[in-house]
Amino acid sequence: MSGGSGRSAGSAPPRVLTVAGSDSGGGAGVQADLKTMLALGVHGMSVLTAVTAQNSLGVQGAWELPVEAVRAQYRSVVDDIGVDAVKTGMLASAELVEAVAELIGATDAPAVVDPVGVSKHGDSLLAASALDSVRTKLLPVATVATPNLDEVAQLTGVRVESEDGMRRAAAAMLAYGPTWVLIKGGHLRGDAVDYLTDGSAEHWLRAPRLDNRHTHGTGCTLASAIASGLARGATVPDATAAAKEYVTGAIAGGFALGGGIGPVDHGWRFGTSDA
Repeated sequence: MSGGSGRSAGSAPPRVLTVAGSDSGGGAGVQADLKTMLALGVHGMSVLTAVTAQNSLGVQGAWELPVEAVRAQYRSVVDDIGVDAVKTGMLASAELVEAVAELIGATDAPAVVDPVGVSKHGDSLLAASALDSVRTKLLPVATVATPNLDEVAQLTGVRVESEDGMRRAAAAMLAYGPTWVLIKGGHLRGDAVDYLTDGSAEHWLRAPRLDNRHTHGTGCTLASAIASGLARGATVPDATAAAKEYVTGAIAGGFALGGGIGPVDHGWRFGTSDA
């Protein structure tokens, strides 16, 4: 899907806003979100919630922004430019979670909530005290929540060991109020399988498990790809299926960077890397 696809010269593409932290290494966070949005033909905008010192080896430091700075960024963008979909990532603290939930709840646009708890390297990106705010404030305003299995366990106490447990995990997440939930089964053995449901419809999304350790930013990328699809008018199942396809290609193209886990290739469809 090219950036100019389906719109006339001078017309604006759909607008997607990421509310997330910065990854100085460029593989995850706001940086991954904006690369994904560009690749999928939407205009990416950002509200920075935190700054991290981060590279391929892990997170060396994190500093959250004041609530008033986050609120001002959000209002500045939404009140002037407008928005067709919102995506959330690292929100760090209970205060930020609650402020962002309030902002999203008052915005007439679908919201994709990636309930980021820990980084790919195991570094905590959400205070334990913020978990209840995610459950009671943020998840109820989500059009789609996209937890991985660790985040499911953190939020619901449900531990998934096999595909059979994914329905139970989804039910536990839906109880907090999101319209749809995508349980990401990437940590299971076998195929990379994700389970999407709104409590009645079920969609199993499968892809071959790729032998590539360079997967930094997969969660951010997937959530941003779903938001991009929703902004373009796709249904949740169609946006999620297209996002899964895009992320699978990005993982296949993931490349070594630094001494640890490298990023996925957000520009794989353009042939911009040697992968």
